[in-house]
Amino acid sequence: MGMNIQITALDGNTFNAYRADPEGSPKGAVVVVQEIFGVNGHIRSVVDGYAEKGYVAIAPALFDRVEKGVELGYDESGIDIGRKIAFEDVTMDQVMADVEAACDVASAAGKVGIVGYCWGGSICYVAAARLSDKISAAAGYYGGQIMPHIEEEPKSPLMLHFGADDAGIPLENVRAIAERWPHIDVHIYEQAGHGFNCDARGSYEESSAALALERTLEQFAQHVDG
Repeated sequence: MGMNIQITALDGNTFNAYRADPEGSPKGAVVVVQEIFGVNGHIRSVVDGYAEKGYVAIAPALFDRVEKGVELGYDESGIDIGRKIAFEDVTMDQVMADVEAACDVASAAGKVGIVGYCWGGSICYVAAARLSDKISAAAGYYGGQIMPHIEEEPKSPLMLHFGADDAGIPLENVRAIAERWPHIDVHIYEQAGHGFNCDARGSYEESSAALALERTLEQFAQHVDG
């Protein structure tokens, strides 16, 4: 279903992206933001899934500024490599430039929603604050790096999903985010840990993933669908 495309950001960076198109006229577009493991098989399957739901879906390869074609496994080595690239080698401003460029391409299909997982969940929060003129709705899954940006106010409609058993994201942080910006729609899944949406990980929790997707699709239906 999908294809690889190239996108150029305003600062001149050219990067790859995985794109899938729906059958028939699209309802809008969804930009899918990767985990620290790159645009791997799981992220491509998420893109395909949103295309099946009627959206033009695009996953920008946000690690291409450092190394082209990064696809990491869900093991200790993958975690170490991915964390270094995400937290040391690229800046938030660079990431936002590439996300904005992906939104601009996606916008040819109509309004744009953004969804992200793990590192991408935090990116969605920042994008809802900084790119609200480009993004009609955002949904972030278990973003563990939101707290450093908590004073940036999300202006696009934002939904956040967290697992109650996520060892890397204290529930007090989740509550602090919800209290700081009460207009954010925050959901906590009691049976879920980190990565609960990813069926390629041992932490996959099917019922929580299904409910989070249902809520995300409702968010996009309200704010993105044309």
